[in-house]
Amino acid sequence: MHITEKIVKKVAILTLSGHMMGGPNNIQLHDKVKSLLGDGIRNIVIDLKKVKWMNSSGLGTLMAAWGSVMREGGNIKLANVTEKVHSLLIMTQIITFFETYDSVDRAVASYSSEIR
Repeated sequence: MHITEKIVKKVAILTLSGHMMGGPNNIQLHDKVKSLLGDGIRNIVIDLKKVKWMNSSGLGTLMAAWGSVMREGGNIKLANVTEKVHSLLIMTQIITFFETYDSVDRAVASYSSEIR
């Protein structure tokens, strides 16, 4: 898995590509989120457009990141969730923890009332 970061209007956009299958890559995502929190960025969009598949370790990493951000008063929103990953999120009911958007722009815009 590869992660790229971009900051737009005080919102961090993390674009993931590849597979979320556990190991060092998943640790890298949670470390990236914790680093953003350390920098005072609490609004995050995770772009999943290029994520082909996710297993239970990937789901666990998403939930760990969500927990870290929520404890700091922030939020994680998902964008461009593929049909395969969306089905997995629904089956595991993890979808109930995240707002999802069909584009990064819409996810970023949804933070407009939350940004201080």
